[in-house]
Amino acid sequence: MTIRARIFRSSKRHFDCQRSDNKELVTATALATLLKEDHIVVGDWVELIPPPVQGQEWVIEKVIERKNFIFRNMPRVQKKNVIASNIDVLLVVTSAGTPAYKRGLIDRYLVRSDYWNIPSYVIFNKMDLYDGSEFDVAFEAERLKWLDVECFEVSATNGEYKPRVLSQGFHELFEKLKGKTAILVGQSGVGKSRLITELSLGKIQLLSGETNRANKGSHTTTWAELIDGEHFALIDSPGIRSMSLSDLTKEELIQSFSDVQEFATKCKFVSCNHEENNKGCFFQKLDPEVKESQLILSRLDSYKRVLEEVSDIPDWQKKP
Repeated sequence: MTIRARIFRSSKRHFDCQRSDNKELVTATALATLLKEDHIVVGDWVELIPPPVQGQEWVIEKVIERKNFIFRNMPRVQKKNVIASNIDVLLVVTSAGTPAYKRGLIDRYLVRSDYWNIPSYVIFNKMDLYDGSEFDVAFEAERLKWLDVECFEVSATNGEYKPRVLSQGFHELFEKLKGKTAILVGQSGVGKSRLITELSLGKIQLLSGETNRANKGSHTTTWAELIDGEHFALIDSPGIRSMSLSDLTKEELIQSFSDVQEFATKCKFVSCNHEENNKGCFFQKLDPEVKESQLILSRLDSYKRVLEEVSDIPDWQKKP
């Protein structure tokens, strides 16, 4: 009889697995045939063979098919570097205080989210400091709603804070995370660690800085571990924090900007690059004073900025 379990940590051929029947954490080795087929990653669901004799090792007999996984393309060796699997939501944390809100960075996270086939939540933290002078939260939330991205308004340092601008706050986020596995992204200083501590009711204590809880230095970029937050789980890995999109092809990028692609079909010429002097360009006909036009143009701006990063590398060199 096999037992279903989930990979929490890995170290070469040894894996810490949490049994689904009683939540016990056991260490297992994998059959050699599994390691030849593909490497086992944090978040994988597996089937374990119990040790025949107490004190002997558990064995991973089978890896259950993944519903998704996070990865980076490795063009030189033409393969994907898979970091973790079976994620329900990408939590994008941004700040209404310091550091300043960066729309372009949010859009970069959303490109990755789409590329990995993982839904996103955008969390506006430090909203107790928000005065509306730096950026318009309501506009940004409407822009993201247009992309089917849910937004939340919170203050991780103020448990009494109630949403003033958006309809969803800390309570709604807490409820929607129940039973889910999340990954966390956001620039340094936005309050990710404090937010996760509050959402996990103190069970998850993320460390900030260059050294993680396993004393791995800043040179380590792809380790990952699954942390049990009781009502939700968090995959923590420095390997997902870099938002460089240089491993994507131009074709893959435009697929993640499907809204821009849809509007671009209204341009007179298929080869339109949507610059100011292009006659027949749909985007150049938009009135920047109209709110809907502002939403569309903001996405075009993000697309063009990211395109500069990926367009210098020939697609044939980047295909996994």
